[in-house]
Amino acid sequence: MENETQMTQYLKSFAGIEDGQIVTGTVVQLNNEYVLVDVGYKSEGRIPVSEFIELPQIGDKVNVTIIKKEGAGGQVIVSKKRAEAKEKAETLKKAAEDKTPVLGKFTKVIKGGYEVDLGADYKGFCPLSKADVFRVEDPESLIGKTDYFIIDKFHGSSKMKSVVSRKEYLEKKIQENKDKFFQTVQIGDVVEGEVKSFTSFGAFIDLGGFDGLLHINDMSWGHVTRPKDYVKKGQVIQLRLINIDPETQKINLSLKHMEADPWTTFEQRYQVGDVITKPITKITAFGVFIEIEPGIEGLAHVSELSWTKKVTNPKELYNIGDVVSAQILGYDLDKKRVSLGIKQLLPNPWDTVAEEFPVGKVFQGKVAKLTNAGAYIELGNGIDGFLHIEDVAWNRKFNHMNQFCKAGDVIEVKVKNVDPENRRVRLTIKDISGNPWDNFRKSYPRNTNVTGTISSVTDFGVFVKLPGDIEGLVSKFNLGSPDEDYSDSLLESYKARIGEPLTVTVLDVNPQTQKINLSEKESIRKKQASDYAQYMEGKEEDIDTYNPFAEILKDKN
Repeated sequence: MENETQMTQYLKSFAGIEDGQIVTGTVVQLNNEYVLVDVGYKSEGRIPVSEFIELPQIGDKVNVTIIKKEGAGGQVIVSKKRAEAKEKAETLKKAAEDKTPVLGKFTKVIKGGYEVDLGADYKGFCPLSKADVFRVEDPESLIGKTDYFIIDKFHGSSKMKSVVSRKEYLEKKIQENKDKFFQTVQIGDVVEGEVKSFTSFGAFIDLGGFDGLLHINDMSWGHVTRPKDYVKKGQVIQLRLINIDPETQKINLSLKHMEADPWTTFEQRYQVGDVITKPITKITAFGVFIEIEPGIEGLAHVSELSWTKKVTNPKELYNIGDVVSAQILGYDLDKKRVSLGIKQLLPNPWDTVAEEFPVGKVFQGKVAKLTNAGAYIELGNGIDGFLHIEDVAWNRKFNHMNQFCKAGDVIEVKVKNVDPENRRVRLTIKDISGNPWDNFRKSYPRNTNVTGTISSVTDFGVFVKLPGDIEGLVSKFNLGSPDEDYSDSLLESYKARIGEPLTVTVLDVNPQTQKINLSEKESIRKKQASDYAQYMEGKEEDIDTYNPFAEILKDKN
């Protein structure tokens, strides 16, 4: 009777239990194989140790699923693993309905995407296109990564994979971060981000899934040519927010504004006349830029590079990176400009040019360069003098200077004019021997006879080549003997005599117009008068036997 009563009470204890029901039990005993759990109905269930990641302690609570109310030994058969799976299924089902993120882990690459472990033997399939917000170049790079996923399609059976999307979760998280960023930050705030990628104009900074731009001009107060010299990919840095536009979603960041602008304290460190020795950072057609300090550059204009050379291409003198000394000539803090001079640290040869090359000095110089108007002649100390094409010769015209000389020739020149203020030295060749018309006038004054060579015949007279390599004109009316009148046949007869000598009398010399008037008639008249005078003095032997006037005198006697 007592046994029947105990059995009746035992069976009643199972009255509220159903197969598959999840109940909470208490650990009452454990050994190397099982954990015994009291499920509260005067019965203990056995759970294999293998179902636990960490073994529980006596008294710990454990959720289990009732598999069978009564086993062969009269105990309740339970499963912790099934309880977890059932709970997980409910959690995943509700997460799919609510679009709540669930934790998962990329376990392996399969066709079209990844297998994702969602826990409790539930697997998910994540398409490659939904694994990240960016294109995944290396699928293996995500294996082992744990993150949150959104369940697009849930399958309760552990044999089928639910479809999940990490991209959807990331996009939602990024938008939340972005909204929070735009709502909370202000211009001037310091933010933290990771260097994501580079462009020719700067670097993009990841601020939490969305980017801000660090422009190359905002990396340093100094001159920046390579963004990678200032930040590295993957580097986490602090930056100052300098511009934000909620409408366009553009964010501008600055690294240089983490420090004070060096221009604000420029005058505390530099004054006009100071000398700096620094590297060249940039070369242009109009000068070279020199870094005075990070953030401050000065310009040495082409006109401030040399006292003597007209620099047209600074690259012929300097290279980027060359360290040079320069003097501060002036500055404008409002425009952030500093004017520098390199030549000011060198002696100015123009200060002593008048003493070294006085007007009238004759010397040998090398032809440095030819132009259409003349040639530049090296004087020394980097100074070139200019020989104009009109100063080469008195009586010869050149269309181009290369008709007279070429670069590298050494020629004799004379200093004609020195202008240190305008840095000019004018040279001449023709003045070395003097004005030939002046020289001729001194050697052959008016009414003096001179013998030259007939060089050409024109309609208005005959040109005669004279000493000094100059020409004079015998007017057609001054040709022939005094008693011979002009005729076309007389003028024509001189054409056959080109190259022959002709003695003429100088009527007039004008050095300014470079003209000389000559007369054959006057020279014959003077000869006749001279012969007559000698005859009257009884000096007939001195009379030219070929002089027709002398023959007339003899006949008269």
